[in-house]
Amino acid sequence: MKNVVILGSTGSIGVNAVKALRKLGKGWRALGLAANSNLAVLRAQAREVRPAYVAVFDYKAWQELKADPPKGAKVLAPGVEGLVELASLAEADVVLSAVTGAVGFAPLLAAIRASKHIALANKEPMVMAGALLMKEAERWQARIIPVDSEPSAIFQCLAGLKPGQYDAALSRVFLTASGGPFYARKGSLTGVTPAQALKHPRWSMGPKITVDSSTLMNKGLEAIEIQNLFSLPISKVQVLVHPQSVVHSGVEFRDGSVLAQLSWPDMRLPIQYALTWPDRAPSLAEPLDFFKLARLDFFKPDFRRFPCLELAFEAARRGGICPAALNAANEVAVERFIAGKLKFTGIPAVVEKVLAACRGDKAGLTLAAAVETDAWARQKAADAAQRMR
Repeated sequence: MKNVVILGSTGSIGVNAVKALRKLGKGWRALGLAANSNLAVLRAQAREVRPAYVAVFDYKAWQELKADPPKGAKVLAPGVEGLVELASLAEADVVLSAVTGAVGFAPLLAAIRASKHIALANKEPMVMAGALLMKEAERWQARIIPVDSEPSAIFQCLAGLKPGQYDAALSRVFLTASGGPFYARKGSLTGVTPAQALKHPRWSMGPKITVDSSTLMNKGLEAIEIQNLFSLPISKVQVLVHPQSVVHSGVEFRDGSVLAQLSWPDMRLPIQYALTWPDRAPSLAEPLDFFKLARLDFFKPDFRRFPCLELAFEAARRGGICPAALNAANEVAVERFIAGKLKFTGIPAVVEKVLAACRGDKAGLTLAAAVETDAWARQKAADAAQRMR
């Protein structure tokens, strides 16, 4: 029996993960579920999969759940404490981390130090201090399998190689991007509304990652994540705009051979693969039909029109605490934009101001420094966003 904990079970990744567990059937069990505040979906999931543990991040929602817990489930502490406890349960075999943002840092570290098989859909901790987290994973013999479709594609293309061989074997990594809703839009992006930014042309995702996709910051964060997951220099990561979202990423080996992973845009496939790795199981995803593919297009990204992408690569090149500052500033700016308190073009402006104030070299990066930088950058970003209103 494989016992699975799902952190962020009510989001798009978590909902599909619950479906994947049902599809996998006997031998798989949802041991624990955690949500932010969506009790309606959490309760429905609990009735369906009967977890032994549940946790809720939001305190008010936790009080409501504690007063009326799901049948047979123990309600853990609210906030990060409950997530950390779930992530390190002795009975847990697999931890799927699908929470949003830097809040997933402590639970991920707890899962690593508990030597878990980790299906990682929460890229922000890997941006903040990914190289150190990978060292911790090696120390504690934890396995980190990426869930996001692009890092998953690269991971699949590198099957058969050991982690220490990646850099020497590869000349380039191709990181694909749909381009979001505004890649082909003409004119200024200043007047873009939250409603427009939240309409992704290919994927159904949570609000934060959807806005990140519209600014192309998501590709910048993924580039840093890939840099850390596979111990590669950022100079080897090349972003390709691929509107069809069929090629989920690929690698070019030093002999010129290119391998890529293709499928219809459906997150159920990489979610299930991260759960079952190194095995593969029949999926709910629709098989790819090459006869339905009219074309596959690839374009260079426009770094001037989408400055978030360039800012992310700058943070990666500078290293140290700068990626943590970039991530925190972006989270604050996106939150303000969604709330209608910041213009769309204000997102990169806030991030740029915080990154300009960032100091610290690579030698100074520690796990504690990454967390401290996150708090510092959030305050800086909030101040910058306030002045831009």
